[in-house]
Amino acid sequence: MGYLPLLTLLLPMKIEALAGDGRLGLLSATVVSGAIAASLSNILFGWASDRSVAAGGGRRRWVGGGLAATALSYAFIDAASTPGAIVLATIIYQTALNAMLGPLWAIMADEVPDAQKGFAGGLLALANPAASTVLAIVVSIGSLDETGQLAIVVLAIILCVTPLLLLRARPIPIVVEPREAVMSRRRDLAVAWGTRLFLQVAGAVMSLYLLYYFESITPNEAPRDLARHVGHLLTISFVLPLPIAVLVGRLSDRLDRRKPFLLAAAAVAAIGLLGMALAHGWAMGAIAFGLYAIGSGVFLPLLAAFTMQLLPDPRHRGRDLGLINLTNTLPQFLGPLLTWSLATPRDFSTLMLALAGLALCGGLAILGVRGRH
Repeated sequence: MGYLPLLTLLLPMKIEALAGDGRLGLLSATVVSGAIAASLSNILFGWASDRSVAAGGGRRRWVGGGLAATALSYAFIDAASTPGAIVLATIIYQTALNAMLGPLWAIMADEVPDAQKGFAGGLLALANPAASTVLAIVVSIGSLDETGQLAIVVLAIILCVTPLLLLRARPIPIVVEPREAVMSRRRDLAVAWGTRLFLQVAGAVMSLYLLYYFESITPNEAPRDLARHVGHLLTISFVLPLPIAVLVGRLSDRLDRRKPFLLAAAAVAAIGLLGMALAHGWAMGAIAFGLYAIGSGVFLPLLAAFTMQLLPDPRHRGRDLGLINLTNTLPQFLGPLLTWSLATPRDFSTLMLALAGLALCGGLAILGVRGRH
């Protein structure tokens, strides 16, 4: 909810109103500068929460501070009225949000046993449907202005995060492993890092430029109507993977095998992106995006669970997950660069073909993990 409503529609709509035909350049500059802030802050606050755990203080205080800062950052987004102000507000927003997310991911690694991580990863697929539901609500209420839309998003974030802050921490006992096992996990973690990076490039483009993609294949649609239709499509497309992700996650726990499911999900995502490249109207584009959303919506949560099993040192989970988070932020550089190089406001087909190839390469790369099935 912190990312999807703002970056998928609300921020692109604000930038389009300000920049017009220059929207691709301004959005790309905004996202790249925000990604730098996100990369650094996620590692920093993950490391800081590691220090708190070592001192007996836990991570939840960092999550709470990040939550308060995130709410404040949305006020800066709302107040921004020039290109420079939007860039600065986005940097503040990304720093605040990652001050919350860095420690939050580490809590999952600390407190969910390995035998339940697949199921927990499947439940992470709830995030996109919930976020897209909030997005659909804010774009469907015609009487809401920009301030009202952002306020609803902030309220939703607070309602979701606060219950975790009220729960007592229950960390899993730390098991010290031999050096050889640690080194093997570091190698496997690097492979998983690369795998996630490939898939997340497509995810970054989808989250930032989906509205513009549909503008390119439906040029006669009114902008506000199209925004509403895209919001509804996101809700439907992110609900579809949910039961599949939960089922696959649970099945991978029982079989203790995750790589076959990851490869199949990446292939489905690639087929969906290929369909988007070939689409020439709303119906085909929407169906292809739904197929991509199913593949990606199963792959990414299951890979998150798989990655947490590969963390080499329990004492540095926050820091290491901050480095893993670079696979979320680096695509925010690569996605805009690819879009700027391969797409125009009226043609995204070459870009979608490239993303399909990256998704398939990501699925194949996971086979390089040796220490886990």
